[in-house]
Amino acid sequence: MIKILFICHGNICRSPMAEFLFRDMVQKRGLGNSFFIASAATSREDIGNPVHRGTVRKLKEYGISTAGKYAALLRKKDYDDYNYIIGMENENIRNINRIIGEDKECKVHRLLDFSDNPRNIEDPWYTGNFDCTYVAILEGCEALLQYILERNTV
Repeated sequence: MIKILFICHGNICRSPMAEFLFRDMVQKRGLGNSFFIASAATSREDIGNPVHRGTVRKLKEYGISTAGKYAALLRKKDYDDYNYIIGMENENIRNINRIIGEDKECKVHRLLDFSDNPRNIEDPWYTGNFDCTYVAILEGCEALLQYILERNTV
């Protein structure tokens, strides 16, 4: 089983969007049993809060529910539990490495580094643009899935 942990600052906008979008993608391809997908925050600010209404609304447009998801904190032991730890921007990567320590197994990546156009994914908490965030996360999730499928038998 391939285990993926998506990370953003608060775990209420971008990382849950990636978690539920990626889960939907693998389920639609009949690969749901081959993956364990979750998300977490590098900050304690929103721990226990539900997914931001903008993310909920955007995913609902595509029939994807975030029901039951509440912000959780990245823990040092998550490094041992996951194959991929995927941040949304450079600041997330710095904070992930601060929490987990050294990335000896090269598990930590920025989501859009798997795409043909590597870049940060802007935080819709600040921009208010959940449409733009969705497009970027979709691009990253498709590229990540392709990367994984080329390297693994699932």
